[in-house]
Amino acid sequence: MARNFRDKTVVVTGASLGVGAAAAREFAKTGANLVLVARGVEALEKIAQELSAQTEVMISALDVTDYVACQRMLDSAHDRFGRIDVLVNNAGYHKRGPIESLDPEEIPRMVEVNLSAPLFLARLILPYLERAGGGAIVNVASLAGMAPVPGAATYSATKFGLRAFSFALAEELADKNITVSLVSPGPIDTGFIMDNIDEVTDITFSQPMSTAQQVGAAIVAAAANESTEIAMPKSSGILATIAYLSPSLARRLRPKLQAKGARIKAQYRSRNRS
Repeated sequence: MARNFRDKTVVVTGASLGVGAAAAREFAKTGANLVLVARGVEALEKIAQELSAQTEVMISALDVTDYVACQRMLDSAHDRFGRIDVLVNNAGYHKRGPIESLDPEEIPRMVEVNLSAPLFLARLILPYLERAGGGAIVNVASLAGMAPVPGAATYSATKFGLRAFSFALAEELADKNITVSLVSPGPIDTGFIMDNIDEVTDITFSQPMSTAQQVGAAIVAAAANESTEIAMPKSSGILATIAYLSPSLARRLRPKLQAKGARIKAQYRSRNRS
């Protein structure tokens, strides 16, 4: 699929803020029709108003774990635009901390939002993509799905699972002109991290921070079938791969990375308070 999405229809979950809103802005530049999905209607209306001068925008306020509502959303999008070409599974949920400190109810919530919902939406959207003659599914994972992060065991597990699903589904659909790809960012300078900075592990801040716009651009590139997985920044992706392949080396490096991250985290904390 070329990077020109004019007259194509793109569904983006978690689209009201952060990476989802950035991806919507990037797709709007290509001329795509947008279906923006999130729970908060006011934030959706705000981004829709911003982008409606560039392209056609439909919003749908729903929880991605409500599969009946998701099916209705896809039906409505197809009725309005006549086709659906791209799904961006971006909605995510992260409750940080050692697993023993978590409310047990937070664990299935992370699994449902980060893993079950993307799998289910991918299944729901396949008939629409086939009807359009092909398309793309882009799953937003994480470097935590390449190398597990202490203090984020459940989140890491969901992103590991999303990567495995994506690679397997890509093989299943290889002969149907439907691509499946991943964008796996490290820390991103959005409210997902910065609004809860004290809860974020120090080691997270040891890696370069991407912007939401950079991740949004990577999502468009992935939808255009420019890469099976885009790990970002590239240096952090290489480090995550090394950590996965050599857990003992990762354990030896962890104290230095945590110390570096703690210093950078303190700088961000001071910036936020100023």
